[in-house]
Amino acid sequence: MGSDIGMIFSALMSGDSFEIRSALRSDAAWWLGAVTLLAGGFIVALIYERVPLVETLLERTVMVTCYLAIALIIFWGVVDRFIFSNQQPWSTTIPPLLFMIMAWFGAAFNIRKRTHLSFSEIRTAMPRGAQFACLWMDAALWFGFAVILFVTTARQAALSASNFAIVLGTDNTMLWWFLVTAPIAALLMAARAIENIREDIANWRSGAPLIKQAVIGGDV
Repeated sequence: MGSDIGMIFSALMSGDSFEIRSALRSDAAWWLGAVTLLAGGFIVALIYERVPLVETLLERTVMVTCYLAIALIIFWGVVDRFIFSNQQPWSTTIPPLLFMIMAWFGAAFNIRKRTHLSFSEIRTAMPRGAQFACLWMDAALWFGFAVILFVTTARQAALSASNFAIVLGTDNTMLWWFLVTAPIAALLMAARAIENIREDIANWRSGAPLIKQAVIGGDV
C-alpha cells in the first residue's frame, strides 16, 4: 500500500497523464483520496469560516455562471439554426458538460443547506441522542459519497487526458478540462460535510436545537 501511494505521488509530481492513470488504478487511490478529502476538506471548511464571502458565493457563482452559459449557448443555437441555417458542432456537447459542473457544485452547496433528504419532521420527534446520531450518519454518508466521486472522476479525468480526448465538435478543447472539476466539487462536498458536523457538535455541547427545518432556496 505504501509503495502504491508513493507511485501516485511520483506520478502526480511528474505531471505525466499516462503515469497518473496507471498509478490511480491501485486500491491505494481510495485510501489516499479519503485522507486528501479529510485534510483538504478541513482546510476548506476553515477558509469558509474565516472568509464568509467565499462560503456564500463560491458554489453559487459557479452554478449561475454555468447556467447562464448553457442558456446562452442553447439560445444562440436556436437562432443560428432557424435563422441563419447554421449550427455550431459543439453546441450540443458543451452544455451537458457545463450542466455536470453545475450539478456537482450545486450538490456541495445543498449539503450545507441540508436540503437533500433531510427528513426534518421525523428527526425532530426523535430523542436528542438519536438526532445527533443521524447527523453523524449524514456527515459520514456525504463524506463517503465525496470519496467515491473524487477517486472515480479523478481516474476518468486521467484516462481522458492520457487518451488526448477532446470534446466532440471542437478541435482543441480537452475533455479532461471539464472532468477535473468533479474532484474539485468532491473536495467542496467533503468540506461542507465537515462544516456541518462541526456545527452539530457545537450545538450538541451548547444545548442548542440540533434539527432545523431545511428551506429550499433559503440562505445558508
